Amino acid sequence: MPAYFAIQSESVCATLAPPRPVQILRATHLGMCFGVRSAIALACREAAVAPLTVLGDLVHNETILADLRRRGVVIERDATAVATPTVMITAHGASQRAMQQVRERGLRVLEATCPLVQRAHRCVHELVAAGCHPVIIGQRFHVEVRGMIEDLDEFDVVLAESDVMGLMERTRFGVVAQTTQPVERVKRLVALMRARFPRADVRFADTVCQPTKRRQAAAAELARQSDVVIVVGSEQSNNTRELVATCRRFCERVHHVQTPDDLQAAWFSDAATAGITAGTSTPDAVIDVVESRARELAERSDR
Repeated sequence: MPAYFAIQSESVCATLAPPRPVQILRATHLGMCFGVRSAIALACREAAVAPLTVLGDLVHNETILADLRRRGVVIERDATAVATPTVMITAHGASQRAMQQVRERGLRVLEATCPLVQRAHRCVHELVAAGCHPVIIGQRFHVEVRGMIEDLDEFDVVLAESDVMGLMERTRFGVVAQTTQPVERVKRLVALMRARFPRADVRFADTVCQPTKRRQAAAAELARQSDVVIVVGSEQSNNTRELVATCRRFCERVHHVQTPDDLQAAWFSDAATAGITAGTSTPDAVIDVVESRARELAERSDR
């Protein structure tokens, strides 16, 4: 066969060859953590035997909250409006002051606080007892941070380098973090505090939870391998938003979705690999349906 026929034949075959399907990858660590699972299980058990009110969102996920409401769970943000004998504290925890106010009304307090959040509370109080001025790295108005600071007489909350630069000098600082903060940010701010106050004793208790660390590391690895990343979780979920930010450091095409209806076929065009990760309050079933829908849309974009 003449050489030009062989070249032409190869060109035609390449043109007619079907496109390679988009590879869908899941992060090695994603979705619900043990603290969230335990809180949901406890709420379901209690609601099955007696009326139950949860003081605030048990977890930051509308799918879960809707299911709890269907089971008869009342979600109330105002402790004075609670009308059931039992009140559940969310997985994010609450201050002793807030829980005492509920008990003074004669109500039973049931704690669903994540054990790792409880550890963060203990670390704060241990540092204060050691004479340290408490500094919490996190979002000032997040429910978990409010639970840590409401029992303190004085404190500072920082989230950015500018916040650290605004701190007053102290002899001793005791630093902890909101459990869902990226550990790299936390370490950077602690290092900045030590540089800004070289004469101060800056004591740091690493309270970023292990599930958050694992999911952050897995999300970064996933984003490095992917042309597009889908992050599944509620808009109200801090750890989900942090996963989005982490993925965007390594991948330009990152999309935050709550349900499969949020997915768009155009996201998968020209993508060889699509990654999926999810926040710690995202149910397994939601991750599964998002992945299934992503596969459908990816196949459609290949045609």
